Amino acid sequence: MIRRLLALWPQPGLLVKLGALHVALSVLQGLLFTLLIPILHALLSDPVDFAAATPWLAIGAAGVLLHWLLTVIATPVGFAASMRLAAALRRRLMAHTTTLPLGWFDAATKARLGRTVTASTGELSRLIAQLGPQVVQATVVPLTLVTAIFVLDWRLGLLLLATTPIAVAVMRRSGRIAAEVNEELDEATTEVAGRALELGQAQPVLRAAGYGETGGHRLRDALDEHRLRYRRGLRRTLVPGLGYAGVVLVAFVAMLVLAAALLLGGDLPVPDAVALLVLAVRYLEPLGALNGLIGGLRALENALGRIEAILRTAPLPAAASPVRDLAGTDIEFDGVTFSYGDSAPALRSVSFRCPAGTTTALVGPSGSGKTTIVRLVARFADVNAGVVRIGGTDVRELDDDTLMRSVAIVFQDVYLFDGTIEENVRLARPDATEAEFAEAARAARLDEVVARLPDGWRTRVGEGGAQLSGGERQRVSIARAFVKQAPIVLLDEVSSALDPENESMVQAAIADLCADPDRTVIVIAHRPGTLTGADHVVALDSGEIAERGTPAELLRTGGMFARIWTQNDRASGWHLAKDGRM
Repeated sequence: MIRRLLALWPQPGLLVKLGALHVALSVLQGLLFTLLIPILHALLSDPVDFAAATPWLAIGAAGVLLHWLLTVIATPVGFAASMRLAAALRRRLMAHTTTLPLGWFDAATKARLGRTVTASTGELSRLIAQLGPQVVQATVVPLTLVTAIFVLDWRLGLLLLATTPIAVAVMRRSGRIAAEVNEELDEATTEVAGRALELGQAQPVLRAAGYGETGGHRLRDALDEHRLRYRRGLRRTLVPGLGYAGVVLVAFVAMLVLAAALLLGGDLPVPDAVALLVLAVRYLEPLGALNGLIGGLRALENALGRIEAILRTAPLPAAASPVRDLAGTDIEFDGVTFSYGDSAPALRSVSFRCPAGTTTALVGPSGSGKTTIVRLVARFADVNAGVVRIGGTDVRELDDDTLMRSVAIVFQDVYLFDGTIEENVRLARPDATEAEFAEAARAARLDEVVARLPDGWRTRVGEGGAQLSGGERQRVSIARAFVKQAPIVLLDEVSSALDPENESMVQAAIADLCADPDRTVIVIAHRPGTLTGADHVVALDSGEIAERGTPAELLRTGGMFARIWTQNDRASGWHLAKDGRM
């Protein structure tokens, strides 16, 4: 574990220095106890030899003072280093996270990342500052004392060493069980935390169902499972823990018996016997405490594993000579096949082209691969086969910054940061001029929202944009796309869940985006108002292209697009003639 910590920690030198300081403290503590041997020889002699005891007492007093000074130094230094190291490790994790594929960030991995950055790093640093010194003391002090016991009487030293392998074997088994129990409890605790968060976030739904106070059966089941695992863990760790304590106790009893036998047989002087018994107690005491530290060590190892798992996640491969300038904004899928992990392919041999300055609508049932296409254009992940090109260049050959500057994405589920409306819009391009900012807000119909808010642009949107309605959040997101002035815009079903008023405003904003002849747009939509503005339509079914063409062409064929149009046409009141005119 020490090698893993040194390899992982951003400042391993500091960790080594802290370890060396605590080793020195433990060795000094052990040596101070060995001073009992000459002191007891002097005080238990006949007559008492105070002169012989005085220098050893003076050395002991100086050693105690030195130990106290080192402890005063080590304690604040250890905690300060712990905080610095935790901050450095968090920065390393976040820096690595920024290199990971955008497709990696699903609900589960985001929760795991949040817990690792906040809890695991803090837990690891605290364990090093608090548990580390205790572990060092529990191992180094006994090693120092057993050396002294060997020097004083090799038979007693050999007896203590003979019990060590048994104690280590029992302790290792106890450690393995503690690790398994800790991992099970961690899973149960994570589930309880998720259900508790659900209790707070889903109160309207839970109250409507009569579970506002209890959180429903999922929370109760999570609490019951946590309690069961905790009780089961206690039972599993009880026997190994008692076994280790038994080994330590047997070693002490054997030490007493052997020391008494040697004393009665005249082979061990009384001062040596008294000193040996004191040293034996001090030898066995930290060993007994070591078993209690096993749980903490395993918790440290689990936290270490969670951090390593994220750092082992590989970023998307970077091109040796990345292209930093787009030759155009046309988008091409050439025989693209892609699957998420080991699941069935989300796309199968998909080929189509979006000419520069045009709008392409993606339609199809849920799970047909529409969102996957949008994600692959922005290189959330790399294709399994085929090529995705922008301006004739494979997106895998593009510089990441160039790609991200060239693409603006508006998703159905908009996330806003807990700041002002203006800060959330300017996030896309902080250096936008006031005129550019105002024009983006007008084009996105966001200025109408801001005008009726008391604090205007300084209105705080709340966590995730909770203070705004869904339509208002979408307008902020579209304003970001406008102010970014990206030549490629990807829109994922942005108006599907809006009320009629907001839908109309958002549709108008989308129309303005699509009307720019210098902008290439891919839009996932089923609404007639969006579909009629598209230059081309690609209809997908089960990851394959079912049909493609202009809206008018596909309407005449009576295929998938025509069916989708008819279903939405009845609900919306839009009408498209066979020649494509409204």
